[in-house]
This record gives sequence, structure tokens and C-alpha cells, in this order.
Amino acid sequence: MIELLLPDADATDRLGRLLAHTRPSPAVVHLHGDLGAGKSTLARALLRALGVQGAIRSPTYTLVERYPLPAGEAWHLDLYRIGNAGELDFLGLDEAAADLWLVEWPERGAGALPPLDLQVALEMHGTGRKASLHAHSPAGEAWLERARQSGHLQGLPAA
Repeated sequence: MIELLLPDADATDRLGRLLAHTRPSPAVVHLHGDLGAGKSTLARALLRALGVQGAIRSPTYTLVERYPLPAGEAWHLDLYRIGNAGELDFLGLDEAAADLWLVEWPERGAGALPPLDLQVALEMHGTGRKASLHAHSPAGEAWLERARQSGHLQGLPAA
């Protein structure tokens, strides 16, 4: 587990870049936090670091936004508006087609999502945020270890 303080938007962007540059392929990330905790901000920073150009929209109303990556697609899902996991069937999601899953409000899709690699919990902390990263698979453990060894955690204070 890694716990970090993100005192400002730049720190959130640095975390997104760190996750992008150390991620396994494929990878499934669950983003937890209250409304306004920074889930979409972190997802946007990660996608931008992976080279996504143009607008990166929050999937609040569309439920899923797809972005091309060199090795496939990234899918950013926001499940806040679904009533149950069965509604995911109507989105036509094929687990094999996405190289990266970024899922906000994943508890609403429980049982219908691919196995989790990394959970990122965000919460407000003073004027910034606190981020807790938990691995849930061997790929997630390796991801966190690469993040620790990358040197990019410097400047992001531990919580």
C-alpha cells in the first residue's frame, strides 16, 4: 500500500503520470472517493500521460469514454448513475478489448467488472487530497513496486 498527500492539482497530475509510466498492461483500476474527491482529475492526468490527445471528458452521463492507446484502448467508466451491475451488459464492454480500465464508483458494477489490479481511494484532506493505493493482484503489487522504485514519488509527501 502507498499513501500520499496531494496538496494541489500539480500533485494529482504527478500521481497520474506516475501511474501511467509504471502501469502493467492490461490493468484494471478502481477509483473510490466522494463526489469532488478527484477521481476524474486523476483519470484525466493518467490518460494525458499515456498520450491521449484532445478532450478527456468525464463519463458521468455517457457512462463510458473510450480513448485509443498504442496497445489498445483505455476505458474510463463512471458507474454512479447505474442501478445495478446488469446494466453494464447494455454498454457492450468486452473485457479483452480494453488495455486499461479506469472505473469510478466500481461498487455499482460489482460482479460484472474484470478482476481488479489497483484500487485508488481519494479523499479531501485540508485544501488538498489524500490518496491511498492498494494492490489487489500480482500485477497490482508489481505496479506499486515499480512506482516505489521509479523515484517519481519524490515530491509527493507520504500520508
